[in-house]
Amino acid sequence: MTVIIAFLANILVAVAKTVAAALTSSASMVAEAAHSWADAGNEVFLLIADRHSAKPKDERHPLGYGRSAFVWSLIAAFGIFTAGAIVSVMHGIQELGSAEPVEDPVIAYVVLGIAFVFEGSSFLQAFVKSRRLAHQRGSSTWDFVLDTSDTTLRAVFFEDAAALIGLGLAGGSILAHQLTGEAVWDAAGSILVGILLGIVAVMLIRRNVAFLIGTTVSVGVRARAGLALLSDPEIERVTYLHLEYVGPNRLFVVAEVDLAGDAQEHDVAVRLRDLERQIESQEIVETAVLSLSVADEPSLEFDAGSGIR
Repeated sequence: MTVIIAFLANILVAVAKTVAAALTSSASMVAEAAHSWADAGNEVFLLIADRHSAKPKDERHPLGYGRSAFVWSLIAAFGIFTAGAIVSVMHGIQELGSAEPVEDPVIAYVVLGIAFVFEGSSFLQAFVKSRRLAHQRGSSTWDFVLDTSDTTLRAVFFEDAAALIGLGLAGGSILAHQLTGEAVWDAAGSILVGILLGIVAVMLIRRNVAFLIGTTVSVGVRARAGLALLSDPEIERVTYLHLEYVGPNRLFVVAEVDLAGDAQEHDVAVRLRDLERQIESQEIVETAVLSLSVADEPSLEFDAGSGIR
């Protein structure tokens, strides 16, 4: 729903900005129009990411299709960089030597104001969701958005935040041009919007690449997983724990555990299988693999407040 709201908002805003850019001849408005069209196109990729990553695992994909969300989100981030950042910067540079004044700046201000309302509503929805989830995990909203495996939520959050800042830059640039009569201010606004989009795109690209090649979970997630394992009466010790994101909010869990008692090999195998199925019943777990600890392996200790010690 977050992505759909952002997509509809971007389409409406992109049309309005395009019309305003044509009527005002403003370089900043052209940059803003390119920004919104890039965002709208990117939301399509994010919708594909959500749909494809939700497919259930099968024989060819035993860990599911979750990582495809990172792939499609990576493509969307490249879209921001190429269709938004590069176009805006190049257009601004081309307009630096132009003496053409911005026509009917009131039109630009009205469209920017309307765009701020739409973009603000979309950002508020993403912010509220992020803050709620961050509170549940005992994290700040900023840290949660940066670290979350929900790549579509992060993309919408930062794209909408960049859109609001970009609107301010565009409006300020047009105002400076109107007050000074210097067209360079309007061109500079286009360049600044492009630089802003480039920064956001690079950040999103880096985060998606990190999840694609494998990134560690936070100490809090690791601690909660370890404590959850130890809370089971069947498990006395945990000597190894590997947690890897294989999709948005989907984990691959590998652990070595020491089971209570001294049962025979067949009974131990059955107990391990049952424990794996029990762990996999958790919504966040895609696949769990358990094996037995060796007696001389040190136990891992977990603390809910400080993670692993």
